Parts: sequence; C-alpha cells; structure tokens
Amino acid sequence: MSDLPRKAVTRTAKLAALPLGFAGRATWGLGKRIGGRSAEIVARELQQRTADQLFKTLGELKGGAMKLGQALSVFESALPEEVAGPYRAALTKLQEAAPPMPTRTVHAVLAERLGEDWRKLFLEFEDKPSAAASIGQVHRAVWHDGREVAVKVQYPGAGEALLSDLTQLSRFARLLGPLIPGMDIKPLIAELRDRVSEELDYELEALSQREHAEEFAGDPDVVIPHVVHQSDQVLVTEWIDGVPLSEVITDGTQEQRDRTGQLLARFLFSGPARTGLLHADPHPGNFRLLPAEKEHGEAGQWRLGVLDFGTVDRLSGGLPQPIGDSLRLTLEGDAEAVYELLREEGFVKESIDLDPNAVLDYLLPIIEPAQVEEFTFTRSWMRNQAARIADLRSPAHQLGKQLNLPPAYLLIHRVTLSTIGVLCQLGATVRLRDELESWLPGFLPIEDLPAEDLPIADLPEQEQLVGDAAAKA
Repeated sequence: MSDLPRKAVTRTAKLAALPLGFAGRATWGLGKRIGGRSAEIVARELQQRTADQLFKTLGELKGGAMKLGQALSVFESALPEEVAGPYRAALTKLQEAAPPMPTRTVHAVLAERLGEDWRKLFLEFEDKPSAAASIGQVHRAVWHDGREVAVKVQYPGAGEALLSDLTQLSRFARLLGPLIPGMDIKPLIAELRDRVSEELDYELEALSQREHAEEFAGDPDVVIPHVVHQSDQVLVTEWIDGVPLSEVITDGTQEQRDRTGQLLARFLFSGPARTGLLHADPHPGNFRLLPAEKEHGEAGQWRLGVLDFGTVDRLSGGLPQPIGDSLRLTLEGDAEAVYELLREEGFVKESIDLDPNAVLDYLLPIIEPAQVEEFTFTRSWMRNQAARIADLRSPAHQLGKQLNLPPAYLLIHRVTLSTIGVLCQLGATVRLRDELESWLPGFLPIEDLPAEDLPIADLPEQEQLVGDAAAKA
C-alpha cells in the first residue's frame, strides 16, 4: 500500500483547498487591516502563509502537484522582489526535498522489482532517502561491486496521482497565474501531463541517460552518471557528490555562479547537438557542481553534474535550425525575414497579419543576452521582461497574445525559459553567444562557419571533389 495519497477524492480535496485557502487568507488580511495593522506587514504575512500552504500541499502530495511546484520554482525570478521572498524559500524546498516514503514501502518495491533477496545486490543501503522528487525518491547505497550508487524508487501509484493532480490543477490554473506574471500556467500543466508516461518509464529514462553518459564520458565540463541497473520502478545509477545548485544559488561564490551558468548554457545547447536529446527538466535539484578531477580540465575548475533523464525531447538533428536562423536574423535587424520565418514555422498563424517591425521590437529585448559577448542574468532583468509582457496596456502584451507556439517547439520553449530562470537565480555572467555560435544550427551565417561544419553543398567545388574521393576510398 502506497504512502502517496492515491484516492482521487482525497487528493482533489487537498488541491481544491489551495484556492479556498487563498480566498480565506485575503479575508483574514482585510480583517487585520481594519484592525489597524499596516498593509505592508499584512501583505508580507499573507504571502508567507500562502507560500507555506503551497509547499505543504504540493510537497505532501508529490505527484503532479509537486511536479508543478518544481516547474514554477525556476520562474520565481519573474516575481516582484517584495513578493518573491516568501515564495522563493517555499518553492526552492521542492527542488531538493519532500516528505519521504515509509521504509517499509521502499523495501516492498525493491523486493517486488529486484527479488526477495534484493539486499544481496548491495553492500550497503541507506533507508533514509537522500532526495525526493515528483514520482520517486533516491537512496544512497553501495552496489555489490563496490561502486557508490543512487537508487531511485518510484512511488507506487505515481502515474495515477500525476494524472489526477494535473487534471485538478488545470481547473484552477487561472488562480495560480499571478504567481508568475506574463506566464500562462494552463499550457504548462497540459504539457507536464503529456509527459507523464515518459517519466514513469524507467527503461526509457535509462536509455536516455546511457546515451548521454556515453557521449559525455571524459568531458571536462559535464558529468553524467552511468546506469548500473534498471528494472520496472527501480533505477540504479552511479552516485555523484557535489554542491546542489540550490546551495550555489543561496550561498555560492560569484566564481561558482558564473561557472555554473556557463555550463548550464553549454549543456542546454550542446546536449541536443551531441546526443539528439534535450534534457527537459532543468530545475536546480537536477544539477550538481563538482570540482574537476586531475585528468579533466584545469585545476580549480568546476564541472556540472546532470541528473534525472526521465523527461527528454528527442531532436534527431539537434535543436531546429529555424531557431538559430530567427535569432541571427533578429540580431541583424531583418524584420521582414524574421517575420516570414516565424510565419513558415507556425509562430504566426495564416489568419493573422502583424507588423514585422513590431514583431522585431517584441523579440529584441528577449534576446538581449545574445547581443553581447557576455551578459549578466539578474532577477531584475527577468522581472522587467515579465512585466513588459504581462502589462495589459503594453504593445508587447497585445502582440504576444497574437503569436502562436507550435507543438514541436513547446518543450524547447519551456526548457529554455526554465534555464534562463535558473541563470537569473544564480545572477551569473555568461558568454551565451559563444555557446550559440558553437552549438546552435543556423546562428552563424554560412560564410562564418568552419569548413568542417559546412554542408557538402556549400563547400567550394574543389573541396567537394576531395571529400567525395575520400568517401569512396
């Protein structure tokens, strides 16, 4: 029997209590103000109480509720600072911890999936979980060959809980909207719901992690733990130590913040180019900062450890070239070409006519980090972007409502926004343009590409002949 609340009526009641609680606290606050307390103090108390209830409910339920909490947590940078504080602490907790599954339940799952003698597979096994996520929790252990490992155990009933939660949450998504100005929560919930079956499939996750681990083996910048063993509801991978990104965000040095930001950007853009896969769950709980080993990189240099490959986007040719093309054309100020490309890709529906120059004006502030050699991501920059789009009176808001997000770009869009949210939490100075030039197809004009990266049709005729001869040989 699972510790995770499974009855739909129980979970629905807990989630339904969230908007009721919001309304109740607003009434409580009004009473306090009538009683003479300052609006500022009352507002701060209201925000703290709301954050506390949000974490308590989403954390206890795990499942889709916690999944939404993790997704929202990376966007807290968009909140006005006077509101962000109370939510920041509550939502950040969801990135690293949640109420644990009882030990007896963990043992029952291991016995069912690994066999009654499952303990023989381990030299040591820690019953206390080291981390918890939306559909499972992780235990530290020592595999029978002496390797330190992470054992991820899926909550019984996790699939049912995920679907139930996300269906219920979508019903009052409008009430959650003010948490993240300028962001429509409902499509986010719908997209999370579409990914449920993938995240529950540990065989698919193991395959994605193996592909990443093989490609990044020996990489000086990125560390992917290898898969040790996989079965239904249990995934065993190599253990990696390191500083959780949530700690780098709160206590890291500027050097750590900048290095982490650079590596996050590098992994975002290089991963699809190198593996054909996009890691699609970029909240801080899934990353670690590790010191470089002697054989990897420079002394004192940091590496990025990447965890949890349960959600990926399969991009056989890397990130779509129209993304790079549209970024390059926007930076060049070619409004007509940008508009035509966006229309071809479905960002502007055929039934709508927009002013190309207005579209360019809408895009330029968003891609500011790509306009300069290095850019410092800050919460204030993120808040300004969110406020510009959220302001009902602004041209940006009016134009944004007319743009469309094609399904093929939905997950890419969310991952990119989430990564930018984490960069702003870090306050990192990043050479983003370097990563775009190195990894994003279409960002560099053909004439600026190295010869080895040119498509064969774009090579000079003599070089084509040499290449053809080499291929035949």
